[in-house]
Amino acid sequence: MSSSDRRHFLTLLAVAPLAGCGFAPVYAPGGTGQALRGQVLVAAPDTRLGFQLVSRLEDRLGRGDAAAYRLNYQINTSESDLAITGTNDITRINIHGSVSFTLVETATDAQLLADTVATFTAYSTTSTAVATAAARRDAEDRLMRALADQIMSRLLASSARWS
Repeated sequence: MSSSDRRHFLTLLAVAPLAGCGFAPVYAPGGTGQALRGQVLVAAPDTRLGFQLVSRLEDRLGRGDAAAYRLNYQINTSESDLAITGTNDITRINIHGSVSFTLVETATDAQLLADTVATFTAYSTTSTAVATAAARRDAEDRLMRALADQIMSRLLASSARWS
């Protein structure tokens, strides 16, 4: 058996258990990822962080103007000093973020899913206020993208139960 035949055989052998468990790609034609596209209306943002979160969710879900589902969310963030010099200058700051969200069926107002996701990111402070402010905004944007991706994972993982 040649090397490429062996790799092909091992790949097929590795995929075989997935076929037996009902595995189906989420973004395959007819998959749950495609079924959610345009079907979830995310609540309008009222802060810059909310705008970043909603923007990322709408990139992944599409805009749900006539949606079957509504996604409500609550963003919470906090900061903690991570690195402090001997002269009490803070050189690194962690931003902890969490989003509590609920998915509601628009027609019946029935709650289909309620969950919370959380993660953190950090940024470095520098000698200039402008650079520090830019680093902080970038860290907040990265935090909201990461939280939105976690929300998407939860929606996709649970969508077979409610979609």
